[in-house]
Amino acid sequence: MTADRWSDGVADAVIPQVIDVDGVPMSGLLAEAADPRCVIVAIHGGATRAGYFDYPGHPANSLLRSASAAGYTVLALDRPGYGSSADHAETMHRPERRVDLAYGAIAGHLSGRPTGAGVFVWSHSIGCELAVRLAADDRGDRLLGLELAGTGLQHQPVAHEILGESERNAAPVGVRKLLWQPPSLYPSDVIGGTAIASSTPSFEGRAVRTWPGEVFPALAPEVRIPVHFTAGAHERVWRQDPQALSDIAALFTGAPRVAVDVMPGSGHNLSLGHSARAYHFRILSFLEQCLVARIHPDLPAL
Repeated sequence: MTADRWSDGVADAVIPQVIDVDGVPMSGLLAEAADPRCVIVAIHGGATRAGYFDYPGHPANSLLRSASAAGYTVLALDRPGYGSSADHAETMHRPERRVDLAYGAIAGHLSGRPTGAGVFVWSHSIGCELAVRLAADDRGDRLLGLELAGTGLQHQPVAHEILGESERNAAPVGVRKLLWQPPSLYPSDVIGGTAIASSTPSFEGRAVRTWPGEVFPALAPEVRIPVHFTAGAHERVWRQDPQALSDIAALFTGAPRVAVDVMPGSGHNLSLGHSARAYHFRILSFLEQCLVARIHPDLPAL
């Protein structure tokens, strides 16, 4: 079956937006459902932009298009320091500043729009650092749930050799071997992510270095909403063996529910591969469970 045969059931309208938050222009992509069940806020990883969730030329693999067609409004943010806010990156070294900007951007982009039952946060790679900070914040209890993917607590040996002390210091050819292998998982024109590539803000080096050993273990116990964690079956950056996944789940001691999943046919970039559509609908199923729990709190735990 050719790729264009999968285009049914995806929405057409993805709108770029820029709003002002405290004097900082915050950009993103918005795909609205007419009467949304809720809003998905999607947070991209390093050296990319919001287009990670809507890669040009591949509408069937787009989270924004598939999820909005299924009844969810989707807002893919350019993280603080990316997109239109890149020129203000030097003011964002404090994580608290980035969290406030992200919450302000969510509120601004959604102002005057129906949001259904609330907001679900969906994140990838080092974007999980911001997502967990959002969830662990005092405002995080109002979120519906959290999806984390493409991250972990320990690098695989091959990744440690290539990445060294931080991803920023690694040779591009080495990073490519980690993020885009095996190439059969991805459409050929997507490998390398040229269409969504971005420069990286200077503060991200520290975020990358401190995330697995310090920030993730410290913040995860503060998360009090349902959590879903996805590991690609062909992930080469992070350990995703049963013990590693068990260790990750055990961090979330305050969450009412933690689900851990291994996605077949997926590598590090789960939303860009041939299995992206399957991955997206798998997480939408978890999101529906979060909605049931929020709307019907008296039901037995799912």
